[in-house]
Amino acid sequence: MIISDYFKLTERQAEQFAQLDALYRDWNSKINVISRKDIDNLYEHHVLHSLAIAKLLPFQPGTSILDVGTGGGFPGIPLAILFPECRFVLIDSIGKKIKVASEVAQALGLTNVVCKQERAEEEKQKFDFVVSRAVMPLPDLVKLVRKNIATKPINAVPNGLIVLKGGDLQDELKPFKEAEAMPCSNYFRGEWFVGKQVIYLPL
Repeated sequence: MIISDYFKLTERQAEQFAQLDALYRDWNSKINVISRKDIDNLYEHHVLHSLAIAKLLPFQPGTSILDVGTGGGFPGIPLAILFPECRFVLIDSIGKKIKVASEVAQALGLTNVVCKQERAEEEKQKFDFVVSRAVMPLPDLVKLVRKNIATKPINAVPNGLIVLKGGDLQDELKPFKEAEAMPCSNYFRGEWFVGKQVIYLPL
């Protein structure tokens, strides 16, 4: 499996990653969370892409992470498999999407994941990091989630926001001098990752 080319997995993690294909195919036939033509690329385009965050920052045990706009569970579920000793809260405003994320997490036995239907504005808890496969412009996302970042860091870098984005991000990143952008192609082989970036912004 492509995941084990890049990450050292326990037997349990390898099993959980292997289960994702059947789970998402089944749920996708009922509730469309991944485009029909893209489901065959689940591992590369969704699972591995989510795990670029782990390449940028391997979370310490005990880290708490909020996934904003998780859709069917990305990047939250792949990260939760990889970091079983971290706590994940996955939120999305669309009920049927969060149902898929919730059912997948349950089927995998992920006890470190909570899925909630809510908007980012409504989430009051503090987290070490907020992650997102962001369609929203970075300045808007920062406004929404700044309130959710805990002050005391337990990782190698300050707490903040980590997002997966593609395209030309020059203008979007301009207000954030301290932002770091890493090309996903630094971590993973394949044409699809060219032009995609993982961005870390301390908050």
